[in-house]
Amino acid sequence: MRYSKLLQPFTFFSDLLLLNIALQCAHLFIFTFYSSEIQSIDFLLLVNLTWITIASVTKNYVIKRPLMLSDNLSKFMTSMVYHLVMVLGIVYFFKLYEVSRMVMFCTYLLFFILIVAQRSLIFFTLDYIRKKGYNIKHVIIVGNTDIVNRVKKSFSKHPEYGYNFITTISEDMLESQPNEVLFNKILEARPDEAFICYKYMDQLLLRKLVDLGDQHNIKIKLVSDLVLENSYASIVNYENLPVIQLSSSVEISLKIIFFKRCFDILFSLFVMIPGFPVFIALAIITKLTSKGPVFYRQERIGRNHKPFNIYKFRSMYVNSEQAGRPMLSKDKDPRITQWGSFLRKSRLDELPQFWNVLKGDMSIVGPRPERQYFIEQLIEESPNYHKLFKLKPGLTSIGQVNYGYAENVQEMRDRVRYDLIYLKNINFNNDLGIIFQTIRVMVQLKGK
Repeated sequence: MRYSKLLQPFTFFSDLLLLNIALQCAHLFIFTFYSSEIQSIDFLLLVNLTWITIASVTKNYVIKRPLMLSDNLSKFMTSMVYHLVMVLGIVYFFKLYEVSRMVMFCTYLLFFILIVAQRSLIFFTLDYIRKKGYNIKHVIIVGNTDIVNRVKKSFSKHPEYGYNFITTISEDMLESQPNEVLFNKILEARPDEAFICYKYMDQLLLRKLVDLGDQHNIKIKLVSDLVLENSYASIVNYENLPVIQLSSSVEISLKIIFFKRCFDILFSLFVMIPGFPVFIALAIITKLTSKGPVFYRQERIGRNHKPFNIYKFRSMYVNSEQAGRPMLSKDKDPRITQWGSFLRKSRLDELPQFWNVLKGDMSIVGPRPERQYFIEQLIEESPNYHKLFKLKPGLTSIGQVNYGYAENVQEMRDRVRYDLIYLKNINFNNDLGIIFQTIRVMVQLKGK
């Protein structure tokens, strides 16, 4: 605990240092965009002062318990967008400098990459030292025995949280004694935090506990007696009335939707513009190796049950579903052309779906879209499948990485389990991990 107070200033100044490193590297790698040395110094001053202001307001350098890398990076991305808007707004509104858009793009891209590496290192280090018993928060638990035991059991599974329960004061011990006895016991324990676990909490007692915590720098946390199985809770404050809102599925915030869409557009353009010659080459080979159109179009069901047409490079012979009902592909499927087999193993047949991403029908990462015929069967087998319609379907997914093209409804159901886990843990870090796994599958020709 002795050095924990240094973490916030260290993070703040290291963020500022990484911003300047990113700016200088982008400046060196692209070209000189300042009209004079004086303007260069002025622009650096503008960038730094703006970041100091935004970081001070958003507190993006504050690392809270429990350690949640995705939440911290999400807050940082919000600050970065604010910074970009403010800097460009000041530059273009007042017409102060000649600023290259490419340099700015490279600056913020490199800045974000450096921050991801820095935060990952900080979180890994904190996780390690807390598991070793350092940087610990000392906690006292007060209240109902059942709730106390549930709290202890839950926290025992996560030593990386860095909590040490120093003592427990049961509700029975305090029933026949005045409140001052409880206050004295809390002060004697000298905790950093106090978990209050009453089923029926006296309002006057709670107010006194909060005042006690404020006076002695002890965080007071109220633990509900609710037990949530596969449910998600959020607190909604109606003036002085806190209400717990429950849902059977995760509510996706507008911030996540916004950043996910921005990433989808940027990533798609990053692939499609430089990769245009590759697209042309794949189209020519597809056309020459078998009769039929270059692209294959099929109706799929997207977010909120909205149908759309998905595009692929054709990997099968024409009229491969003459049986009159939809059919899934399988290993050594005779309907797949020799060139199509390579396309599928390398996942190159999916490249035209970047157009679906740009149109807004799909996302880079998300559950794979299915046809209505198979969706009806999937919902019978796995009723939770309907939750996935909260998301845009993805060009790739964690289920796709593990299963590839499903050969039957059972494999599709197994793949759904992965997608449901993804739904609970949507964040930029997970999306990047899935993208890297997809690239590895493509390079190793392990797609199926």
